[in-house]
Amino acid sequence: MSDLRPRGLGRGLSALLGEPVKTEAPKPANTFGQPAPQPEQPRAPIEPPRNVFELPVTQPAPQAPVPAPVAQAAPASAAADGPRGIAIDLVQRNPQQPRKHFDETELNELAGSIRTHGVLQPILVRPIADGKFEIVAGERRWRAAQKAGLHSIPAVVRELNEVEVLEIAIVENVQRMDLNPLEEAQGFQALIDRFGRTQQEIADAVGKSRPHIANMLRLLALPDDLQEMVRDGRLSAGHARAILTAPDPRGLAQRAISEGLNVRDVERLAQQAKDEKHGPRASTVAADAKSADTRALEQSLSNALGLDVTINDKAGAGEVKISYKTLEQLDDVIRRLRGGF
Repeated sequence: MSDLRPRGLGRGLSALLGEPVKTEAPKPANTFGQPAPQPEQPRAPIEPPRNVFELPVTQPAPQAPVPAPVAQAAPASAAADGPRGIAIDLVQRNPQQPRKHFDETELNELAGSIRTHGVLQPILVRPIADGKFEIVAGERRWRAAQKAGLHSIPAVVRELNEVEVLEIAIVENVQRMDLNPLEEAQGFQALIDRFGRTQQEIADAVGKSRPHIANMLRLLALPDDLQEMVRDGRLSAGHARAILTAPDPRGLAQRAISEGLNVRDVERLAQQAKDEKHGPRASTVAADAKSADTRALEQSLSNALGLDVTINDKAGAGEVKISYKTLEQLDDVIRRLRGGF
């Protein structure tokens, strides 16, 4: 009977009688000073999530309509303004293009590059009649693309008027150094003759000085055969302007080419030839009496103004003479004297 334990018997009677049995969790043998674990609390039944965290789906709040068509129109506009492929047969050159000469060797080299890499920079065109396009800038690339056998060419299309076409063509060629001096001068003269532009307006448009425009226009006064020498590079623009003042421009041009004279030599020979023909200029000192510094200053002022300048010095006193041929040139000199260079 000693084996029976009241605790166990009591637990069995309670179970038989249906009474609740109180049990305690056994204490751990060694807690090492840690707090005894708390008995597990009964959990509340899990409720379904409430709608407070859900977005309303039945009656959404009114919102401003999203302008979807406008948002989609922006990329389309950008694409229309960007380069696109145009059938090369629909593109034609601009007859007023200032650049007239295209080196065949350079065109063949560019055509070879286009066959390998394609046209890397689109040309600029404007729409004309019958669904065709006229080149504003990039005729060299168009010619080379034809040689390369391309059927289309990347192009940017712009609506441009006649004066804008000519100005852009001149600016693009001048900046790329693609025009010879005669082509540049002829382009400037076309802006004056066809659109009534002044030299100052042209200078502002192409980013050059007013004297540069005047000096380039002077080249158009050369005889045709001397213009051809400038066009093919046998004479520079500086040589040509100096030759203009000589009594025998052709003879001096041939001498300059054959002897390899620089611009200063040509200027000196031109002045000597004028003095031999007409005698020393009135109210000026003899040519051989002028110092090199005085001559250099004359040339510097002439280049700055685009006009002939003469300095007469006598013992530290003298005069400066500026020769002009048109009232426009006179107005320009007066403006410069009033406002400074």
